[in-house]
Amino acid sequence: MSLDGAAADGAFADDYLPALLAQASHLISAEFHRVVAEQGFTVSEWRVLASLARSEPLSIGTLARITLLKQPTVTRVLDRMEARGHVRRIAHESDRRVTLVGITASGEKLVARLIELARAHERRVLEPFGLARSAELKKTLRQMIELHRGLAGAEEVE
Repeated sequence: MSLDGAAADGAFADDYLPALLAQASHLISAEFHRVVAEQGFTVSEWRVLASLARSEPLSIGTLARITLLKQPTVTRVLDRMEARGHVRRIAHESDRRVTLVGITASGEKLVARLIELARAHERRVLEPFGLARSAELKKTLRQMIELHRGLAGAEEVE
């Protein structure tokens, strides 16, 4: 019996939370990644720009965690985006080992359209569930992330 009382007579993965989350994420993300490619971005560029949009500068390590990319991949993406003027690296005020990354006005302008498209995609995905269920799902997911953030090793980020 699963947590919601439904019989778990099917395959294990059909009722296992991590498998369900991974499948939902993969399917929904793949839908939007086609839009990202049509707009001329790589998925990595989109993740970095979306993470930096309307945000304070972030460390490269934090960007790696948020974007689910390995740190060397984030560094390479940042190199390309910095060369195009979409992001800028900033020295940390008190720790020279830490490099912060901020989005430029050009980067904000560039990602604004994609964010509009992402919000529209999100609305289409959540529409069948209604506003209240959608808000509760997001709240639950944020709580799960917060509860488990420290338990998962940073080395697991891909």
